[in-house]
Amino acid sequence: MTDIIAAAALGSEITPERRILTAIPGPKSIALQARRAAVVPVGVSSALPVYVERAHGAIVVDVDGNQFIDLGSGIGVMTIGHTNEAVIEAATAQLGRVTHAMFTITGYESYVRVAELLSEHTPGDFPKKTVLLNSGAEAVENAVKIARKYTGRTGVAVLDHAYHGRTNLTMAMTFKAMPYKLGFGPFASEVHHAPNSYPFRDGLSGKDAAARTITYLEKSVGASDLACVVAEPIQGEGGFVVPAEGYLAALQEWCTANGVVFIADEIQSGMARTGAWYASEHFGVVPDVILTAKGIAGGLPIAAVTGRSEIMDASHPGGLGGTFAGNPVAAEAAIAVFAEIESRGLLAEGARIEGILKPALHALALKYPIIGDVRGIGAMLAIELVQPGGIEPNAAAVSAITAYAAQNGVLLLSAGTLGNVIRFLPSLAITEEQLRDALTVLDDAFASL
Repeated sequence: MTDIIAAAALGSEITPERRILTAIPGPKSIALQARRAAVVPVGVSSALPVYVERAHGAIVVDVDGNQFIDLGSGIGVMTIGHTNEAVIEAATAQLGRVTHAMFTITGYESYVRVAELLSEHTPGDFPKKTVLLNSGAEAVENAVKIARKYTGRTGVAVLDHAYHGRTNLTMAMTFKAMPYKLGFGPFASEVHHAPNSYPFRDGLSGKDAAARTITYLEKSVGASDLACVVAEPIQGEGGFVVPAEGYLAALQEWCTANGVVFIADEIQSGMARTGAWYASEHFGVVPDVILTAKGIAGGLPIAAVTGRSEIMDASHPGGLGGTFAGNPVAAEAAIAVFAEIESRGLLAEGARIEGILKPALHALALKYPIIGDVRGIGAMLAIELVQPGGIEPNAAAVSAITAYAAQNGVLLLSAGTLGNVIRFLPSLAITEEQLRDALTVLDDAFASL
């Protein structure tokens, strides 16, 4: 598939560039928004009332023919690019064979192969096993369930600013109330929120931040009641917070010493996003259990819990699974994603993107004092916006900049508990030209404030 792909059914092409033909949103998107309002609840919010018709690589095309450079990748899902040819081919072939066969009734090879690939590519050289599921939140739920069964304990510890999902248990684990959990309680019990490492705001070394977290766990929770600690190596919705050096390793060491299962939620940071298979590798951490979703299957829904065999085998037969968990079409797509990352050397693309984007963001920070922090690894970067001269959050600037960018053909995502972070999640297929063009729009957006 070339950079310009024929879309015969639509009578048009996708070119590798941004192109704005109408006001944003255009007339067709406005019409669809009106239809949506009549049948979709307001709780399903719309950050940008634009409706996508097709996409390829790092370009998204709306129903009015406007082309956007996508720096969000469907919140990190389209890591290897939209409409990747190998993924489409694998999924299409499977659609013609079997679309569903519940794995707990009659198995199929692709489920087993995905589990093998996860055993090979997740950190740690010990025996591992995997259960496949439907979504990131479901992976979190099952990881907690497995840890409780293995340890015989009930307590779950998470970190401040964490995001783990919107189910009842994962809402209890998620830090931010609005919009994720306000008014949806009561929530699952035995979930404890511990202070995390947030270098820009707490100024602590990794050693001191870990001591603070561990003190909380020992004094306010009690290690003997704790089944697991669930941590995102780089926090996602919380604002792409990168912990101080040594923090995660100290936390894991404490977990191991106290018989607590250390679970790495790599739903957003895994699958080559940071220039490594998993972000844990950057911190010298080998989780007992690791969670995968988002970028694993090129846009098809599948997730995984992978962990030490003795932990994963704690559940009794029939205790794990689900009707659509590990669907054969999604599993074949996941196998294709692993093959694409390996055969095309896509791990290096994370470093390439960081090498272009991070220096440019630092240059913008020198130019615009409302950028208080530049952080992240690989193709998972962020800037935190503040009031000039301090660290007071500047959420209004984030809203203005993302709106300006959208009007000019660049899709940006906000993040952060305080709503003052812009995150960059470009696909590994994005070109240098597309990145440079998007940065021009970003510069103009800051200048327009």
